[in-house]
Amino acid sequence: MYRWLLATLLIMLIGLQYRLWFGEANLREVWRLEQMIEEQQVENAQLVERNKRLEAEVRNLKKGLAALEERARSEMGMVKEGETFFQLVEPQQERRRD
Repeated sequence: MYRWLLATLLIMLIGLQYRLWFGEANLREVWRLEQMIEEQQVENAQLVERNKRLEAEVRNLKKGLAALEERARSEMGMVKEGETFFQLVEPQQERRRD
């Protein structure tokens, strides 16, 4: 009698272990999904930070002319009226041919 009960419990344990490791939604799949979630959270945090920087830049461009002027000077090389533009050029070093 006890042998049948022990055999039944052992078969149930093996069945549950099989399902835990190899069945649908097994532990390996859960671990893989948790890793994917962590990676996605890191990417989302980076995107949130980027969006905050872009939002601040948009606010600056809408509010004041200083940000717009700075961008025009740095990206487009524009100069205010009445200013003198100086461009410093480094001398090229002569190449020696041996």
